[in-house]
Amino acid sequence: MTEFLPTMALPETSPAAPVSAPDNDQNKPLLSDRTLVGIRSRAAGYDRANAFFTEDLAELVAAGYLRALVPTRFGGLGRTLQQTVHAQTRLAAHAPATALAVNMHLIWTGVAASLHAQGDHSLDFLLEEAGRGEIFAFGVSEPGNDLVLFGSQTDARPQQGGGYRFTGTKVFTSLSPAWTRLGTLGLDSSDLADPAIVWAFLERADAGIRSKDDWNTLGMRASQSQSTVLDGALARPDRVVRRLPVGPNGDPLVAGIFATFEILLSAVYTGIGQRALELAVAGANLRTSLKNDGRSHAQDPVARWRVGDLVIAMDGIYPQIDALARTVDERSFTVGPAWFAQLSGLKYRATQNAKFVVDTAVQIAGGSAYSASSELGRLYRDVLAGLFHPSDADSAHATAAASVLGPLDLSTS
Repeated sequence: MTEFLPTMALPETSPAAPVSAPDNDQNKPLLSDRTLVGIRSRAAGYDRANAFFTEDLAELVAAGYLRALVPTRFGGLGRTLQQTVHAQTRLAAHAPATALAVNMHLIWTGVAASLHAQGDHSLDFLLEEAGRGEIFAFGVSEPGNDLVLFGSQTDARPQQGGGYRFTGTKVFTSLSPAWTRLGTLGLDSSDLADPAIVWAFLERADAGIRSKDDWNTLGMRASQSQSTVLDGALARPDRVVRRLPVGPNGDPLVAGIFATFEILLSAVYTGIGQRALELAVAGANLRTSLKNDGRSHAQDPVARWRVGDLVIAMDGIYPQIDALARTVDERSFTVGPAWFAQLSGLKYRATQNAKFVVDTAVQIAGGSAYSASSELGRLYRDVLAGLFHPSDADSAHATAAASVLGPLDLSTS
């Protein structure tokens, strides 16, 4: 889960025309309260058994949730990123690992919808297939590859007719037990003078793809983000969507992935913070103090100050996520260093904020939160995953600095 974007200035590009407003019922919630209550009731069991969220996924598919960002013309719900961000925050407040895994599918559909709205139809097949129920996974991260979107240790070997065969290992492939399509990248070094990063999509049913049963982590266990081994897996010519120069670039696909990933990820961790605040309030009301004549901690000035601090922290992050999601929907941004700094800064603030809220909620709730069976204990483990997703702390700060100071001078002269 290393950084997507090395700290380098990117060429400035102008925004495209605004996305047309979807024509479906925009007031209908993407997920009902009943569905969310059921999802929450299963979260602890999935975590305890280190099991995939099979029942959750079935309900989300039945509700059309995986088609939220797919335009109505392709059989989707035509929701905006802003609306989907709100729904992902709610889902994460009920089951963080479920929300995190679903994020990866939503990233691809969000990118495809954005490209379609800009007149780029290279991912229209993705929208058509997602509208028919295919599930897309994100096969990008590799062990030791800190270039991520701009480099790869996976070999992409060109085939006669325009296809590619991919050989390498991808890690943190969320939705491993369920995905049917894998978006991935590899390095085409067949021409040493012109190496290229190739983006393509693979089908689960094809030969040369294997998931390793190696997901046994501290938190986010139900996501089952197993490693994926590619052994000559074939991407057909019509599923090869980009051949880009190695290194940073402002291609709309890359820019779209970065924006959608950072914003949806921020929503998930904000959902964790939202739930932690709810549990902190409940804990303050339940705990009593002999020092305070047996009254609840809700009447203790220190506990009240801590709860107030959490309210302030959460109130500050919601409008930031909302504003950037709306900016993407309206295409009212310019791709460049400042835009990437805003996105990586949002992810850093959202994950740090969620960790602070969970940490403080544990203090408010007291020793009961230290139980392995407590919901706050599970949130404490889940929220730690936010430290590792791109953009991490070092990268976010470097990207922010580069946006105002320019790229780091690595010359030795």
